[in-house]
Amino acid sequence: MRKVSQFGRYYEEFTVGEVIKHDKTKTILESDNNLFSLLTMNHHPVHLDKEYCKGQRYKQILVVGTLVFSLVVGLTVSDISGKAIANLDYEKVTHNKPVFIGDTLHAETKILDKRESNSKNDCGIIYVETKAYNQKGEEVLTFRRHVLIPKRGLLK
Repeated sequence: MRKVSQFGRYYEEFTVGEVIKHDKTKTILESDNNLFSLLTMNHHPVHLDKEYCKGQRYKQILVVGTLVFSLVVGLTVSDISGKAIANLDYEKVTHNKPVFIGDTLHAETKILDKRESNSKNDCGIIYVETKAYNQKGEEVLTFRRHVLIPKRGLLK
């Protein structure tokens, strides 16, 4: 028999003030950044051209900020939004430090608030803040969001 691990949490399982340190990490490869740049049509040379970057502030390729954001959201899925109905919004996205090829990201999320949904009695809304760090422990990204989460046993 295959063991099934929990993916996500129900509304009742979140506690205001709790800090969740996410297990997953991601080392950003040059191919990740190149593919994301091309898929999103962000062809700025600061993300793709090593020679161009030598004359810029950081002297190396900068990872596309929206890739960093997307990866960090992904790192949180199994703990925060795995059972979610929807991410209702993202707010206050802050790029605190640049991210470079070869950086390894990890994240933690604090539960800031939670409340019953006004329109869906089988759900609640959690309000969270996620912080991402590089391998040096430097905070590189922060953002907040509201997530619509089903209550245990009430979702049909």
